[in-house]
This record gives sequence, structure tokens and C-alpha cells, in this order.
Amino acid sequence: MKIPLPIPLISTAIYHLYKIWCKTLKYEEVGRERLDELWDAGTPMVTCLWHDELFPLMHARRQLEIIAVVSQSSDGEILAQVLEKLGLLTSRGSSSRGGVKALLRVAKTMRTSKHLGCITVDGPRGPRHEAKEGAVFIAHRSNAKIVPIRIAMENSYIFQKAWDKFQIPLPFSKVKIIFGEPYDLEEGKLSDEYLEKERQRLEDKLKALL
Repeated sequence: MKIPLPIPLISTAIYHLYKIWCKTLKYEEVGRERLDELWDAGTPMVTCLWHDELFPLMHARRQLEIIAVVSQSSDGEILAQVLEKLGLLTSRGSSSRGGVKALLRVAKTMRTSKHLGCITVDGPRGPRHEAKEGAVFIAHRSNAKIVPIRIAMENSYIFQKAWDKFQIPLPFSKVKIIFGEPYDLEEGKLSDEYLEKERQRLEDKLKALL
């Protein structure tokens, strides 16, 4: 009979492995300067990326204080604990459980502190590379700019059977993080039509970066 390992033990092991793994990677950042300028000016921002490109990003956090949306699944609990060990805040929720409360918590934290929001816009279950409305909702509630981000990994292992084809860069490979131009949402009420229009706009911007 298999004895499951406690989640805190798993998350601690992953945290230490992640730190070692990322130190072997060769990072290149494109367009980071604009994000840092807005951060220094205290401008609210929501960074948005695809779920499969998440792995290398947090190692490049540096001075940024981040609150991330993480699903309420058991895998999400492990991820949340790892992110918290890396110094991030997390807000738990997904499209199926606690989603609106999680988004409202992020927006409130962004309004009351300097934290930058971070969301994988096609997570937690896809469809792959189809943006959902969560980032638009957060940005609208917090009057924040949206920053699309793409990550290119020179050599990576791809989990082909996963819904998102999650990527892990192989040790010592190059990782290129592309920060898109931060932009404002159009003015308007948070209607279904508005959310769909801005969701599609974000999706188009993400796909145009790579």
C-alpha cells in the first residue's frame, strides 16, 4: 500500500529543487524596463501568461511583490505552498470553485497594497491558450494595467498528455521572458459583452508576442 507524502513535505522539496533548477538557467528579459518603471511609480498591474509557460517566471521576480491566483485543487495546494515559500501571496480559487471570491481578493489586495496581480489566463483546466475573463475582471476592479507575458524555452520537457502541454526548461537551457507593452482596458461597465471583447483583446496580444 502506498503511503501518500504530506503536502508540506512535497512543497518544501519542490521549492528547494526549483531554486536549484532555475539557477542553472540562462535568462534573457525583453521589455522588462517598462514594467519596472510602472512598478516604481506605484501603478497597479496584472501580469498575464499561459499556464504552460509558468515554470521559469517566478525566479525572475526580484523586487516585485506579487499575488497570484491558484486553483483550489490538491495540486493547487502544493503550488500555493511553493509560491508562498518563494515570497508570493496567493488567492485560492478557480472557474469551478471559489473563482469570483479569489479574483475579488486579488483586486482588493492590489488596491490596498502595492502587490502586482499574476494570473495564468487559460488555467486551471483550459482550453489551452484561450484566455478567460479573470484578468480583465481583476484589472477593471483595481483600475490596473494589463501586462501580457510570454516565455520561450530553448530546450524543455513538454508533458504531452497534460491539457496545457506544460513545459519545464531543461537545466542550463536559455529562457527568454518577453514582457508586452502594458495597456489599459477600455472604459465601460463590466458586462458580458465588455468582458468578451477585452478577453479576446488580451488573447490576441499574448499570441502576438511569440
